[in-house]
Amino acid sequence: MKLADLCMQDMRVIGNNQIDITSVAYDSRKVCKDALFFCISGYKTDGHKFAQSAVDKGATALMVTHQLDIDVPQILVKNDRAAMALISREFFGRPDERLTMIGITGTNGKTTTTYMIKSVLETAGKKTGLIGTIHNMIGTQEIATERTTPESPDLFALIARMADEHCSAVVMEVSSHSLELERVAGIVFDVSIFTNLTQDHLDFHETFENYLAAKKKLFLSSKSAAVNADDASAQQLMSGIECDWSMYGIQNKADVYAKNIEITPRGVTYDMCCKIGNVPISLQIPGIFSVYNSLSAAAACLLLGLGLESIKTGLEAMPCVDGRFEVLDTGELPFTMILDYAHTPDSLEITLKTVREFARGRIIPVFGCGGDRDAGKRPIMGEIAGQNATFAIITSDNPRTEEPQSIIDAIEIGMKRTDCEYICIENRRDAIRYAIENALPEDIIVLAGKGHETYQEINGVKYDFDEKVVVAELLTETSKDN
Repeated sequence: MKLADLCMQDMRVIGNNQIDITSVAYDSRKVCKDALFFCISGYKTDGHKFAQSAVDKGATALMVTHQLDIDVPQILVKNDRAAMALISREFFGRPDERLTMIGITGTNGKTTTTYMIKSVLETAGKKTGLIGTIHNMIGTQEIATERTTPESPDLFALIARMADEHCSAVVMEVSSHSLELERVAGIVFDVSIFTNLTQDHLDFHETFENYLAAKKKLFLSSKSAAVNADDASAQQLMSGIECDWSMYGIQNKADVYAKNIEITPRGVTYDMCCKIGNVPISLQIPGIFSVYNSLSAAAACLLLGLGLESIKTGLEAMPCVDGRFEVLDTGELPFTMILDYAHTPDSLEITLKTVREFARGRIIPVFGCGGDRDAGKRPIMGEIAGQNATFAIITSDNPRTEEPQSIIDAIEIGMKRTDCEYICIENRRDAIRYAIENALPEDIIVLAGKGHETYQEINGVKYDFDEKVVVAELLTETSKDN
């Protein structure tokens, strides 16, 4: 592709714009011959510093925000991240235009909702790509992922691959980071979903208003939207949005809503109601959050023109998502262990309240908070755990580069505002062992925060830590000791 063919109207090429570009890259270590290298002004380093290295490795053109003293053609842009996305989209042939694009944003519920929509679409005979936190998928094929929403060159390369492999739709999690950093710039989503908005990522966005503004960007580039009527931010989020949108919910007036809800330890049933009819729904994932997730999926699919029977069949066919309220195998032991990704105040509260709906014994959360992230939520999560648990175990999550004990101390501030008994055990494996060894019949242990993750990051180093594997090992050790 010619360099000139990659440029938009507000981009200026300095030098020969007729050279051939055969690849694009934003990491100088991954540059190939005849590549266009994106010089991105990042938060930690400036990509312009690596321009010469990229040229030495074969890059024949650069995208820059200021002209460099390097003798290769340069595309001069104002907004480097938006330009990288638009150029990448053009390079890969605008693949999103060949697919039905579905985007999901919100603090919680994104991952499960993507799987629900994928199940519904594939029930209706539409091969579907999935882009998200756990992994990416092309039909049944799983592909590893590093970010919830990939960097734009990787994202458009993946969407192009999905189109080439005959997907007819893509459902993707769209994080607030990706919206703020323009990773999805250029995509017009056929339908977008807003799940909810609670405190998270304020280390990045700084204020809740900025967080909301980032989420809003998705709906400014959407043809239609499904919005949670029960979320306090819904009206503010959709203010000024001109696309067609419908509301879903349980408490407030909505276009798609649930009634006759029944929750058990093994799932939830309810009647889904909308203007084209009512249908009974039976899900394998318990909790009121499952009702919300399925309503959001249904509302989006209705906007896409799918019928209620396809929606019902697809939702009911979906099993538990990895690390999302996943009941672990404890063999013959008389207590229950649930693995859940709950790592925000809202998600932890929802998870523990869901357990309370069917718990007969004690509720014992094992949880921490991530390091190098929003520190303000730590005492909040401590207080929420104390309000909803019988006994709590505060431990490490991913402390990253922070001192683990300092994070625990901050959580403990909130815990002390409650009457809940608790213990602090810094080592997460030891904390899980303590929970297992001290569990009583009918207790429910909730391993919160890590979910599908298979590592723990301590002092900037990632160590293998798959909680399903850890639990299996500890249960084996326990049985031997007994």
